[in-house]
Amino acid sequence: MIVSLQVAAIAGLMAVASTPVMAQTTGTLPAQPPPYGVAPPPPQPPTTNQFSSNEVIDAGHRFFGGVSRGLAEIVEKAVSQWGLPNGYVLGQEASGAFIGGLRYGDGTLYTRNAGDVRVFWEGPSFGFDFGADGARTMMLVYSLPRTGAIFNRFGGINGSAYLVGGFGMTALTGNNMVVVPIRSGIGLRLGANLGWLKFTDGPTWNPF
Repeated sequence: MIVSLQVAAIAGLMAVASTPVMAQTTGTLPAQPPPYGVAPPPPQPPTTNQFSSNEVIDAGHRFFGGVSRGLAEIVEKAVSQWGLPNGYVLGQEASGAFIGGLRYGDGTLYTRNAGDVRVFWEGPSFGFDFGADGARTMMLVYSLPRTGAIFNRFGGINGSAYLVGGFGMTALTGNNMVVVPIRSGIGLRLGANLGWLKFTDGPTWNPF
């Protein structure tokens, strides 16, 4: 009788001891965060002074005429490397305006909330057909602190040339800003990698 009571007591203790284990085994585990780096972060929306990719592409389609897959790819390429611009230039280089190996153009700098400014520029003509009709040019502008800061000289970034679907882009930098000219149409060649670009607030024949 005593042995039976001891066996029953031991069995009861074992049942009590196993209860937390069963609760832990059958309970619901808390949700775990996904492993680091599994999903890329969503694209950042534009700030109050930036333009989204779609806004830039829409402006380019209106400017160049028609809808071009090449333009969209070029813009997305620029955005992937330098982010969203806070300004862009739409302009045209004068037909056959080659003087001393230079090409001259003019257009308008558009910003979100700092107004629009007329700009002029000079740059080398290497890589473009001599005498070609005026080439339309769109330039994305990054880290523009104020509209007047565009009036500066920008040097080319090595390896930035990119061509797709009849459009080509290069990149230039100066004073912590980046300017990305996007060109289309007549005269564009693979070697069209601008070495520098100078912006002024009025037409000038002096490139320096």
